[in-house]
Amino acid sequence: MRLFKLRKNMIRKIIIALWILFAVIVVAVATIFISISEGWIGYMPPVEELENPNYKFATEIFSEDGKVMGTFSVEKNNRVYSSYSDLSPHIINALIATEDVRFPKHSGIDAKALTRAIIKRGLLGQESAGGGSTISQQLAKQLFTKEVASNTLQRLLQKPIEWVIAVKLERYYTKEEILTLYLNKFDFLNNAVGIKTAAYTYFGCEPKDLKIEQAAMLIGMCQNPSRYNPVSRNQKIRDNSLGRRNVVLSQMCKAGYITTAERDSLQALPLKLAYNRVDHKEGLATYFREYLRMIMTASKPDKSNYRGWQMQKFYEDSIAWETDPLYGWCKKNKKKDGTNYNIYTDGLKIYTTIDSRMQQYAEEAVSEHLGETLQPQFFKEKVGSKNAPYARALPASKVEDLLNRAMKQSERYNVMKGTGASDEEIRKAFNKPEEMTVFSWTGPKDTIMTPMDSIRYYKHFLRTGFMSMDQ
Repeated sequence: MRLFKLRKNMIRKIIIALWILFAVIVVAVATIFISISEGWIGYMPPVEELENPNYKFATEIFSEDGKVMGTFSVEKNNRVYSSYSDLSPHIINALIATEDVRFPKHSGIDAKALTRAIIKRGLLGQESAGGGSTISQQLAKQLFTKEVASNTLQRLLQKPIEWVIAVKLERYYTKEEILTLYLNKFDFLNNAVGIKTAAYTYFGCEPKDLKIEQAAMLIGMCQNPSRYNPVSRNQKIRDNSLGRRNVVLSQMCKAGYITTAERDSLQALPLKLAYNRVDHKEGLATYFREYLRMIMTASKPDKSNYRGWQMQKFYEDSIAWETDPLYGWCKKNKKKDGTNYNIYTDGLKIYTTIDSRMQQYAEEAVSEHLGETLQPQFFKEKVGSKNAPYARALPASKVEDLLNRAMKQSERYNVMKGTGASDEEIRKAFNKPEEMTVFSWTGPKDTIMTPMDSIRYYKHFLRTGFMSMDQ
C-alpha cells in the first residue's frame, strides 16, 4: 500500500513537472515570438516597409504603336510590374499547387505542412517529405530575411522571423496581392526578374498569355533557378528543367487544376522555348534609347565639368536645362517622398513618337546596306594602313591625338581618373590586353585586345543617319 502511494506521488510529481516544463516552453516560445515581433530579437522590418516593400522596377520605353522597345534598369534587375489581372490563371494555379496547396486557407503558416516536414524530414530524415514553407514565408524570406542571417544566432532565428513576417504580410495584404508580390519579386535568371520579364525572356509573351506547360516550367524554377535553368549549356540541367516542369504538372493534377488526360498530354510535350535575351543593347532604337536616357538623367550643367573645347556644349546644355522639360527630367521632378525619380528603379513608362514598324524597316535597311556592303569595303580599304581607320595622309601625331582624345572621353578613363590613378597608370591599363566582347555586323565577337586597340577598332565603323517623311 505504501509502495503504491509512493508510486502515485512520483507519477503526480512527474506529471506536474511535465506540465511545468510545458508551461515554461510555451512561455519561452511566446516570449521569443513577441520579442521578434517587437524587434527586440533579430531583424523585424518596420510597418512602413511591410506595407510598401522596396521593389525596384525597370523603366519601359514604348513606341507610338504601343510596343515596348526596351527598358532601363539596374544590373540584373530588369523587373517590370505585373498586376494580378495581368497574370494567367495557369501561373497562379501552378504556384499554389506546387509551393503551397493550402495557401487560400492559412494565415501565413501552414501548421499541417510544418508538422509533416518536422516529423518526416527532421526526425525520420525523409528527403521527399516536402517543405513547410508557405508562399507568404517564401515572400518574407525574399523581401526581408534572405541576407540577414550573418551569424549562428540569426540563422537559428531566421525561420521564426520568417513566420512572424509571413503572418504580418497576411495581415496587410490580400491573398491576391501576396501572389502578385511573390511573382514580381522572384528572379528567374538570365536577367529575367519578375514574371513579366520572365514570360517575355523564355516564351516571348505576356504573363496573361502563358500556356499551362509554360507556366509549369517557370514555377518549376522557383525551387532552384540554377538547377532548373532551361537555357543552360549543360544538357543535364536542361533535362532537370523538363523533369521539374512535369513534376509541377503532376502537382496541378493532384490539386485538381488539370485533368489526368491533360497532365499526360502536357508532360509528353518537349521543352519548347522562344528565348529573348533581355539587355539594354538589344531591341529597337538602341541609339535613341541611350540618347533618351542621357537627356532624362542629365544634371544641371556645371561649367567646371566642361573643358575648353566643350564650351559650346556647355552653352547648349544650359539652354536645354532652362527651356526643355525633358532635359534633366529626373533631376527636376520629385516623388511624393521628396526624392528625385530614378530612371532605373522607379518603373517609369516613357512614350515616344517612334513607330516600331518603321523603325524596324529602317534598321534592317541600314544593316543590309552598311553591314553587308559598305563596312566590309571600308575594312578592306584600310588593311595595311598604320593610320587606320583615319586617312593615310594624316600625320601620325594627329592620329595619336585623336585616339588619345577618344580615350579621355571613355568611361574607363573617367572611372580610373576618379579613383586617383595617374596618367602613367591609365596609359598602362589601356595598353594591357584583356578578354572582351566587341560588336560586329554578324553578331558579338569574343576576343582579346587592349582597350586602346578596341577604341581604334570601333573608330572603323561607319555611321549613318536615316529619316522618313510621311507626305
